[in-house]
Amino acid sequence: MAEPFCWLLPRGATPVRLAFTARARHGALVMTATVTPLHRQGAPSLEPMMALVAADMNQVNAVILDRMQSDVPLIPELAGHLIAGGGKRMRPMLTLACARLLEYGGARHHKLAASVEFIHTATLLHDDVVDGSGLRRGKRTANVIWGNPASVLVGDFLFSRAFELMVEDGSLRVLRILSNASAVIAEGEVNQLTAQRRIDTPEERYLDIIGAKTAALFAAACRIAAVVAEREEAVEMALDSYGRNLGIAFQLVDDAIDYLSDGATMGKDTGDDFRDGKVTLPVILAYARGSAEDQAFWKDAILGHRVSDEDLAHATRLLRETGALDDTLARARHYGQRAIDALAGIGAGQTRAALVEAVEFAVARAY
Repeated sequence: MAEPFCWLLPRGATPVRLAFTARARHGALVMTATVTPLHRQGAPSLEPMMALVAADMNQVNAVILDRMQSDVPLIPELAGHLIAGGGKRMRPMLTLACARLLEYGGARHHKLAASVEFIHTATLLHDDVVDGSGLRRGKRTANVIWGNPASVLVGDFLFSRAFELMVEDGSLRVLRILSNASAVIAEGEVNQLTAQRRIDTPEERYLDIIGAKTAALFAAACRIAAVVAEREEAVEMALDSYGRNLGIAFQLVDDAIDYLSDGATMGKDTGDDFRDGKVTLPVILAYARGSAEDQAFWKDAILGHRVSDEDLAHATRLLRETGALDDTLARARHYGQRAIDALAGIGAGQTRAALVEAVEFAVARAY
């Protein structure tokens, strides 16, 4: 029988995966090991960052598992469905990686990273209710399985747990950063709701929306690392800028791949944004550049009158022909570069390289 049962993450060395295999041979147990670099040359990856923070992430996962428990069985059941649903946990990893970048040696960041993940998970539960989504990360959404009221209430429970963890940390500055981010996220979601099916949404307003609903938590997740590491405000704001620009780049790429990818790759249905009447940046650019006939199509589509597979295919053609997809991805690269530039002069070595590669990964997902 051959089965890998352990993997090792050397600290301060090139991360590798060490898989042991046990085989019976001539009445004796023979062990062999296969060593594989976690990061392959080629496409950018999150694996370097995942490897560097693996030990800390185990602590964060323990906090998450403990704090999602409740005497009401539905709460851990529903929360666990989403938390265990295959997400990369990028936001809490950013908290851990930024703390490591600043050579923080304590343990406060474990609970705070868990708080960040609870905020994110709560917003996902609420978003799926608002959007009527049926699929997330390739699995049925909680609102489809348990209904909208349960999803909203468990989301509220997770928000409460997040704030408990902030209070336990004891830092008013951390509490201010994360609570402000929570309020900004809610404002962004409401702003997006009021912009839904409005084809005349300006590009500036759309960037404000994603800066709030997506980038605010990325920024806060990175910034709080500087607080726990007791670094100066300039470092705080540099990490805030890194996270904020990464978050915007991440969302812009998501907007593009809604038309470029497939359900198996994305973990949600292709064209969900199109069918939901979401006016994302590719649509804003294509509408502005289109002929009168094209603009009439977009108006009908965003109002929900053109939702067939053929309509989606036509929309994708228009996005390509007008250069809207290419320009959306160019903007994502621009914000990605701003994120990388924000790290100038902060830290060095593997951790900084992993944070840079996380940006490159976020942008490269579309290619």
